[in-house]
Amino acid sequence: MGKLSSVWREADHRYRLVAHKCGNCGRVYFPPRDICPVCHRDSIGKMTEQELAGTGSIVSYTVVHDAPMAFSRQKPYIIALIELDEGPVITGQIVDSDPSEVDFGKRVHSVFRRIREDGKGGIIEYGYKFVVD
Repeated sequence: MGKLSSVWREADHRYRLVAHKCGNCGRVYFPPRDICPVCHRDSIGKMTEQELAGTGSIVSYTVVHDAPMAFSRQKPYIIALIELDEGPVITGQIVDSDPSEVDFGKRVHSVFRRIREDGKGGIIEYGYKFVVD
């Protein structure tokens, strides 16, 4: 079991925001795509890996007050659409911020946090969340 956990944790993309950039049109996609949905066949073999800075601006957001049971200890929590500086718009949770600090256009940066743990001896899953600058 220890081997599986270390392999999962040591995977290169686990602790980075990695996207693909189309070498044909320059668009950036997160999560990564093998083929650009705009360039189609012209992008085959031209998609390159690009690490994202994890910085961007809030495009839209909502404060969740009535959460599912698994998230009841986190409420109220904030979910936002974030336009990353490289272009993609992604969904992310805003943490370490009071809802009154969150607004359209506010700058944010990514942080990696524990998402869940599979039992006491199981795999701990981490993921990205965002903090208001």
